[in-house]
Amino acid sequence: MIYRSLTTQEITLLMQRACIASNWQRITVHKDFLPESLYNVHFSGDIQIGCMNNIHILPGGIECPSGIRNTKLHNVSIGDNCYIDQIPNGISNYTIGNNVRIISTNKLIVDKSTSFGNGQTVAVLDETGGREITIHNALSAQLAYIQTLYRHRPILTKQLSILSEQYAQQHNSSKGSIGDHVHLISCGSLCNVNIGSHAHLEGVARLTNCSINSNADDPIHIGHGVIADDCILSSGCHIDEGSMLTRCFVGQACHLRQSYSAVDSLFFANCHGGNGEACAIFAGPYTVTHHKATLLIAGMFSFMNAGSGSNQSNHMYKLGPVHQGIMERGAKAASDSYVLWPARIGAFSLVMGRHVNHPDTTDFPFSYLIEYKQQTLLVPGINLKTVGTMRDAAKWPKRDKRKDKYLLDQINFDLLSPYTIQKIWNGRQRLQQLIVAEGASCEVYSINNTQIHNSALKKGIQYYELALNQFLGHALIDRLKHQDLTSAEKIHATLHPQTNVGQGEWVDIAGLIAPKSELKFLLQQIEEGTIKQIEDINAAFAEIHKQYHTLCWRWAYDKLEEYYQISLSKVTSEQLIHIVRQWESAELQIKQMVCEDAKKEFSQESMTGFGADGLELDKRLDFEQVRGHFEDNEFVQNIIKQMQEVQVVAEQLIHILKKSTNELSTTKNDKESLL
Repeated sequence: MIYRSLTTQEITLLMQRACIASNWQRITVHKDFLPESLYNVHFSGDIQIGCMNNIHILPGGIECPSGIRNTKLHNVSIGDNCYIDQIPNGISNYTIGNNVRIISTNKLIVDKSTSFGNGQTVAVLDETGGREITIHNALSAQLAYIQTLYRHRPILTKQLSILSEQYAQQHNSSKGSIGDHVHLISCGSLCNVNIGSHAHLEGVARLTNCSINSNADDPIHIGHGVIADDCILSSGCHIDEGSMLTRCFVGQACHLRQSYSAVDSLFFANCHGGNGEACAIFAGPYTVTHHKATLLIAGMFSFMNAGSGSNQSNHMYKLGPVHQGIMERGAKAASDSYVLWPARIGAFSLVMGRHVNHPDTTDFPFSYLIEYKQQTLLVPGINLKTVGTMRDAAKWPKRDKRKDKYLLDQINFDLLSPYTIQKIWNGRQRLQQLIVAEGASCEVYSINNTQIHNSALKKGIQYYELALNQFLGHALIDRLKHQDLTSAEKIHATLHPQTNVGQGEWVDIAGLIAPKSELKFLLQQIEEGTIKQIEDINAAFAEIHKQYHTLCWRWAYDKLEEYYQISLSKVTSEQLIHIVRQWESAELQIKQMVCEDAKKEFSQESMTGFGADGLELDKRLDFEQVRGHFEDNEFVQNIIKQMQEVQVVAEQLIHILKKSTNELSTTKNDKESLL
C-alpha cells in the first residue's frame, strides 16, 4: 500500500478538529484518508494512518464510525478501519493492524528495546534458582522439561540457553505490534506488549513485558483486573477475573481466573487455575486447581487435579526453599491433603491426608497414599479399578480445547502405556520381593518411607497382573486386527516389529510418552549443535509422538515374550489364544470392578441430603430425578457396551486363530480377518 503526505487543506481541517502535530510532514496517510475521521489527536514522531470508512458495532448495538479521537500518538503506524478513542496517556511506538478497536485505555507504549517477554528467566521448581529456564513464544512442555530437569548435562543446558537467547533476540524490537481485529477496551497500562490478531482485552489492569500470541484460529481473552508482568501467553488462553501473573509461561488453551495468583511458573496446554496460587511450579498439560486455599509450590504435575485446600511445602530447610517434588501424570491431591517435599508420587495415584515422611512411590502407580497414624499407608494398584480413573482417561481428549494449527505440546492420553506398564512391572516385582524378604504372613511391609498392609500388598499384585494382561493383550490384538492370519508364517510376519527403536526404558516428557533412547538421541543432537533452532527441537518431539504406536509395539513385543515366556517368532495359535483369553478376562474383571465402584454413587449413603423434608420414598424419588438410575447412566452404559465388545473381539480372533495351524500351509481360501 502506497501512503502519501497530508495536503495543506487536510492539515487545516485537522487543526480545526483540535489535532496537533510536532511536524505535519512526518505524517503519511492512505490515499482514501478522510480527515473528518480524526478529532483531538496529538501527533509526534513518524505517523502512518490507513483509511477509515467502516462502522464499528460496539456491545449493545452502539454504532461508531472508524477513526481516531482523543488520543496521543507517537511513532505509530495504524492500519485500515480502526477505531481508537480515549487514550489519555497515548500510544507510542506501535504498529497497529486493520480493524482494531482501542477504547478507553490508559496507555499503550513501548519505552525501550525489548523482546516482549521472550528471554525472561523463570525460576521453576526451585525458588532460589538453579533450574531457571528461558521462556519464549515457541516454548513447549517437552522443551521446558529437558531444560528444567536435565541439569546433569551441562552442555545440553548451555546449548538450550544459547538457542533460547537467539530466539529471544530475533523478537527484540523498539516497536511493538498489534495484530488485526484486536479489541482493547477499558484497559489500564500496557507497556512493552506484543498483541496477536483477534485478541480481546477488556478491563485489564496492567500488562508489562508480555507477548500475547493470539491468532484468528485461537484468539486470546484477557479480562478484568488481570495483572501480568514478564509473561508469555499462548494462543487460546483465557486469563480473567483479577488473576495475577509474574514471570510465567501460559500454554495453549489454558484458563486462569478468579484471582488466581502465580509466580515463576509454567502452565502448559489445557491447564486450569482458579482461586488458588502457584509458586515455582511446572504445570504440565491438564493440571487443574479450582479452589481457594490451594497452593501448588515447587512441584511438577500433569493430568493432575488439586482438591480444595490441598498444598505442598518446601519450607523445612536450612539453606533456603530448595526442596522440590514430582507428582507423576494423573496423580490427584484430595481435599486438605498435604505433602512435605521432597517426595515423588507415582502416576495416577491419589494422595489423601498429610504426608511428611518423603514417600517415593514412582514404582507403584495407580495407588492410594493415605495418612495413617502419622505414616503414609500405600495401597498399591487400587486406582486401576476406580471409576474416576477411567472417567478421567475418557474425558481428557474431549477437553483438549486447542484450536491453533500449530500445537506446541505433544500429548499422549493413554492410561496404560509403556511408561506406566514398566512401572507396574517394577511394582509387581518389588511387591513379590517384599513377600520373599519379610514373609507372606507379615502384617505390615515397609518400602520407600511408606507402609503396606498384607492384604493390600497381595491385592496390589493381582491388580498389577490384570493391568499387564490388559495392556499386553490389547497390544497384541491391535497388531493382529485386520490382518491375514491364515497361516503361521503370516502371523509371524505380522507380529515382527518394523523397528528396533522403542526397546528399553520409556519416559513421560511432560505429556509425551517416548522411548528414553529417542530422547537421548535428540539430546545428543542438541549438544553437538546439529539442531540449530528451537523450532527444530519441537519438530523432533512431534515426530517421536507421531511414531508412538510403532515404537510402542516394539516395546510390547519384548514384554509379551518375557511375561508369557514365549517366542513370538515361533508362537503357536494356542499360545496366542491363551493371551487373548487372559486379555479378555482382565478387561472384563477391571470393567466389572469399575462398574461396582460406580454403583457406590447410587447407594443409600449417596442419597443423604436428598428429599430433605420428605419421607424415605421422597428421598429416593428426589435422588432419581437429579442423578438418574445406575442402569441408565451414560458412563455405566458405555462400560457395559465395552464389555460386550471385548467378548465379541476375543471370540472373533480366537475363531480365526483356531483355523490357522502351526504349519506354514493352510487353506488359502480362509481370508477372514478381525473386524
